[in-house]
Amino acid sequence: PPAVPPPPPGPTARGSLSLQRAYLRSPLGLLRLGQLVMGAAFWVTVAAHKYEGAAHFALFAAVLVWLLTLALFGLSLLGRWALVPWLGSRWLFTNLVHDLALGVGLYAAATGIMGYKAGRKSYCNLPGYSQQCLYNAYLSASICGGIAACLYLFSGLYCLLRRCRDQRDII
Repeated sequence: PPAVPPPPPGPTARGSLSLQRAYLRSPLGLLRLGQLVMGAAFWVTVAAHKYEGAAHFALFAAVLVWLLTLALFGLSLLGRWALVPWLGSRWLFTNLVHDLALGVGLYAAATGIMGYKAGRKSYCNLPGYSQQCLYNAYLSASICGGIAACLYLFSGLYCLLRRCRDQRDII
């Protein structure tokens, strides 16, 4: 039989994926889980009911922040933030800007919108009102959005505290 040449060398291994349990137990990891739960509750509540007007922006803002939070959580949990160009070397600062600018800012705006809409629909909460009432849905979304905004504020302050102490890592 003819000699078969050895196969060409493959790409170098980056290492196996493993969960960063220290991150999952850290205050930032727990806050991220809460943000994901409250954010999902917000946008599922709005999306499951008929909505109009400014609620479109509230839903867009909630889904955008939720998806970015999911990406930050996944990369942090797997310890793969170094794979993100330019932002990976500034991961603590990236989390800080995400939490304070996007999380607090957009969820505060979305909460205000949904609170305003709940106030406009408060008349339909009366006994004997026969039409479909969106008051409870808007109020529930407003409460979930307010809790999410507070969780983003806490995680932003946590990242700011770590940065002020010259710590460069999120854990």
